[in-house]
Amino acid sequence: MPDDAYAARARQRTGTGIGLLLVLVLGAALLIALPDDDRRDDEGACAARTVGSWRADEGLTAEFARYGDDASRTDDWTGGDGTHSVRLPDGRVLWLFSDTYLGRVHGPPNPHGESYAWRDTTAPLVRNSAVLMRDGRLESTLPAPLFADPAPNQWRWPVAARVEPRSPGSSERVVRVLLWVRTAGASPWIYGVPTATEVATLSLPELRLESIVKVLDQQLVPDPSRRVLFGTTLVEEDGWTYVFGGDDGQAASRPASRAYVARVPEGGLADPAAWRYWSGSAWVPGARPRPVLGDGQRKGVGSAFSVVRDAGTYVLFTMATGTKGLTTVASYWACSPEGPWHGPAKEFSPSLPQGQVAAYNPQAHPVLSGAGRLVLSYDVNWLETTGAAAQLSRNVSLYRPRFVTVRLAPAG
Repeated sequence: MPDDAYAARARQRTGTGIGLLLVLVLGAALLIALPDDDRRDDEGACAARTVGSWRADEGLTAEFARYGDDASRTDDWTGGDGTHSVRLPDGRVLWLFSDTYLGRVHGPPNPHGESYAWRDTTAPLVRNSAVLMRDGRLESTLPAPLFADPAPNQWRWPVAARVEPRSPGSSERVVRVLLWVRTAGASPWIYGVPTATEVATLSLPELRLESIVKVLDQQLVPDPSRRVLFGTTLVEEDGWTYVFGGDDGQAASRPASRAYVARVPEGGLADPAAWRYWSGSAWVPGARPRPVLGDGQRKGVGSAFSVVRDAGTYVLFTMATGTKGLTTVASYWACSPEGPWHGPAKEFSPSLPQGQVAAYNPQAHPVLSGAGRLVLSYDVNWLETTGAAAQLSRNVSLYRPRFVTVRLAPAG
């Protein structure tokens, strides 16, 4: 089925709990050639990298299933998307989610006689949540939503986060969480019009919400498809935090979105004046950023993608182009955050449950990685045009993250 057919189906969907699916699944990839003369390996500083191998991480996937199915509490996480993680100084891992189901999960069979755990269709849905893990075991859900709606018909989706000094040079550390603000809109903006990027500050170790600061307001950009939200992924290097983001070209019927990057000195994420955006030739304050990937047609990424640094090489993961974007993850590489980016180097298709489902939002989790392996999550959602929310309650295992372990290798 061509891309526009998938887009038409997605726009017709109704119900809640669908999270980032429309924004993230369709048209998410690069089709840039990999020129030999751009490959370099200066004492291992930067060289073409790709996925050498991958396997399902059944242990992590099962841990989220165990926690979600635990019926001992009715106010905790039972499913969600937009999966991000950050390790806290005391060793705990804070998991952040966008649209989230709470409530109680019932054991199989479900009311349809199927062997699925299920939840009632009246179960609470919140726009964001946070879950704590200790020593590989999920323990508790923070009061949800963690980030209240900023105004009527607006909501906040948390994306990437990091622990950093409260201010540059400070010995006190806090958690900074990037937030996407969206405003309810009509088709094609059925998952919200991009509105602003914010940064929340959480205290340590209590994780008390201290403040939320708007760092990039996009409401004055007249074309919503040109608005950029930052924070889908962060990379730390040499005292800088590189913050990647994307526009919503897909919602405006462009085949692909564009990727952008900003950088902030360590300790400055919550200071709008500290942000510098890549202009195409320099890091500048306050100017409209220029894309580092994508022409809006053949080349581009999904609004949610992930970047890691492997030795001197930056590696990007996003969903593949065309119909494969519903099932397949592609990888790309560059020698600097601003590019040029090369790829696709290699694609792989992680396992999916049966039914009309799609994978989206591939996210790297360096806090769980090491010894040459990289942990990636991907979210799963129902793809049919109607009744998606009912399907997610009929089989609660659908709307939960899955995990794979990837090993990177030289490309070519």
